[in-house]
Amino acid sequence: MALVLNEDQQLLKNTADDFVKKESPLRRVRQLRDTDDPTGFSRDMWRQMAELGWQSILIPEEHGGLGMGYVDMACVLEACGHNLVPEPLLSTVLLGANAVLLAGSEEQKNEVLPGVADGSVLLALAYHERGARYDLFGCATKAKKSEAGYVLSGEKTLVFDAQTADKLVVSARTAGEAGDRGGISLFLIDRETPGVEIVPQTTMDLRRATVVRLSGVEVPAAALLGAEGEGAGALEDTIDRATAGLSVEMLGGMLAAFEMTMEYLKTRVQFGVPIGSFQALKHRAAEMFVEIELSRSAVLAACTALDEGASNAQELISVAKARCSDAAVLIGYEGIQMHGGIGMTDEADIGFYAKRARACEMTFGDAAFHRDRFATLQGF
Repeated sequence: MALVLNEDQQLLKNTADDFVKKESPLRRVRQLRDTDDPTGFSRDMWRQMAELGWQSILIPEEHGGLGMGYVDMACVLEACGHNLVPEPLLSTVLLGANAVLLAGSEEQKNEVLPGVADGSVLLALAYHERGARYDLFGCATKAKKSEAGYVLSGEKTLVFDAQTADKLVVSARTAGEAGDRGGISLFLIDRETPGVEIVPQTTMDLRRATVVRLSGVEVPAAALLGAEGEGAGALEDTIDRATAGLSVEMLGGMLAAFEMTMEYLKTRVQFGVPIGSFQALKHRAAEMFVEIELSRSAVLAACTALDEGASNAQELISVAKARCSDAAVLIGYEGIQMHGGIGMTDEADIGFYAKRARACEMTFGDAAFHRDRFATLQGF
């Protein structure tokens, strides 16, 4: 398993780094926050990303994409994480498109995936429910059969970017009870379908998440993705792939926080010398560097395993998420402390990275959850 980028991947990474540095400086995060933009991202930026082919990296060629892999996608996601790019790659590509790709029929894939690839279609995955925490199968939303198809009723929380999505992929129970693996079905529905209510929310890291309420939502039988009651496997695989992608984004964020902190240690003078010359701060900086390198190896291993279809891909994804969850929070908080008093103010950008790290830590399972999952998968 190679843990370095090849020449083409390094070129893609350099291109992504340059584009994000030029087109998405960190001040965009402040602008979106201060203007309380309900969209949460730039449509123009999304279009430019589509022109670069970023949304199409994971889409197969037969559905209008480039048919590349997760290591290639990692080159883009790390750059986006470095500058906290808010565009909905996670919700549309890693969650929504993957759910359609893994569970949908050829007709459904042809309907949705080319639009994702060219940037014209936005998706969101509505699977999380109150009280379920990290249990993917804690689904109480019901889908009852009707003459026309199905009627969906229930509530989903933490649905990323549903306020702008064209279509939603919704998990609902056609059999069994909350907690059962069997009986979960996935449905592809239009956001404007009668009975769908979107309640916008803002997370601590200034991203857009929503509550999606389904009140007697009638959908045709053709809205069902895959076989009835057999959506659990596709949902689990979708979350795994998104978890690997989010881990890469976290890697980019912790690297940016580290670079920002190192620059401050070099320029902040106390007692007539840069504070970076103090031995105690050198030790803490060295620990941050080691954590970043360990995280990089973990995420590259996870993405490579996905590309190769390795049997231990789930284990490696949990390793990457656990490693990145711990490291990103540590580096974000260490960065604030090393910035001193100014690190606690809104003027300092380091706070944005600490907040993003904390939010990402709790998304798709925290470090403790993934360590436990790794042990379970290993047979302990």
